[in-house]
Amino acid sequence: MSPAPSQLEVVRDPLWNNIRLDPEALAVVDTPAVQRLRYVRQLGHAFLVYPGATHSRFEHALGAYHLARRALAQLEETAGSRPDRAELRTIKLAALLHDVGHYPFSHALEEAGLPRHEELAARHLQAPELAAALAAAGTSPDSLLALIQGTSHAPLAGLVAGSLDVDKLDYLSRDAWMCGVPYGVIDVDRLVTSLTLADGPDGRPVLALHEKGLAALESLLFAKYQMYRNVYWHHAVRSATAMFKRLVRHAIAETRLRAADVAVATDDGLVHDLLARDTTGLARRLRERQLAKRALDLPATDLPADTPAWPAEDPDLVERVEDRLAAELGLGAGELFLDFPAKRDMLGVDLPLVRRSGAVTRVADAAAAPQLGLPRVAEELYRTARRLRVFLAAPATVPAQAIVELVMLPREEVAARVTEQRALTR
Repeated sequence: MSPAPSQLEVVRDPLWNNIRLDPEALAVVDTPAVQRLRYVRQLGHAFLVYPGATHSRFEHALGAYHLARRALAQLEETAGSRPDRAELRTIKLAALLHDVGHYPFSHALEEAGLPRHEELAARHLQAPELAAALAAAGTSPDSLLALIQGTSHAPLAGLVAGSLDVDKLDYLSRDAWMCGVPYGVIDVDRLVTSLTLADGPDGRPVLALHEKGLAALESLLFAKYQMYRNVYWHHAVRSATAMFKRLVRHAIAETRLRAADVAVATDDGLVHDLLARDTTGLARRLRERQLAKRALDLPATDLPADTPAWPAEDPDLVERVEDRLAAELGLGAGELFLDFPAKRDMLGVDLPLVRRSGAVTRVADAAAAPQLGLPRVAEELYRTARRLRVFLAAPATVPAQAIVELVMLPREEVAARVTEQRALTR
């Protein structure tokens, strides 16, 4: 039986207006692990470019919870989904807690080599106050963790971690709203009302999209592309991110910070610690927005299609390369930053598609191509959004062709050149 309206708490939200919290959700919200998210900005250093981008992971968590409630109600009405109360509660709480393990400053610290925030969720779910609230709600931390990490086989798991989950629906809408840009506007209502259930590859029911939602899905994918190109990977945001990664990595390497403490820090708390014991000068420069300037900025479309992964996935090697390049250009260590972020699944989408005839295919199948045009150009759009940049803290001339040739080398060759102190730019 659903709780009476008087048992629900209503929170005012600038994006979704009224967000209604069930008693179990309210108890979870009022724990230190979740309250920490009030002080963790959603978009890291994006506020240095878009002053309104100071919204928090807490707001986003409430928004994801709100959309999960809406989606579950829609599925019950149109798809005949009748999960029991325990399953409904678990899905809603997983949506609420999907970012509970998130670091300060968005995804920068994951790029810096720290474990992914989904891996850290287990630690927070075991925190005494949150664990007690979950136990009182009759919800298993293990089931929540499986949903958060995308390993659950529950029929509705795709609402929490999937191609069309409530995380994406909220963050694209919220980030665009708070940044004051039109790029991330998506038709959330159409997408939610187009959700249904269909048999997955193993015959078990999974979250699916009705054909009537294809245009809205295409709009969502294009919104993602635009937000990465104009907000998440904006050159000044990426400059600040590169400087911040170097700053935190050095603080950890010099044992001025512990990675375990960084994982539970807030934005302001981490900045305070970094400013108090900074030996690089980067903390002050970030605080005063003295960002490294672009000396090279090339779209990935100017590079061969099959670029090696090490510039985005091997922060240890990247730092060694940066310092060697800096030395070759007459700069000091920490005055050159190489940035070539990757997000291979940016425009990826793979979930069942229910035709108006009732037939089921997959959105990613060729059969959907006539209706959904964006995936056919997804790789080109991704390469357009992705940019190879070199940022400098002091003036120098960067040999563009040499940098391009360098990032196209296999990781092993680059590592050997650095180790053997061979030149990287000639």
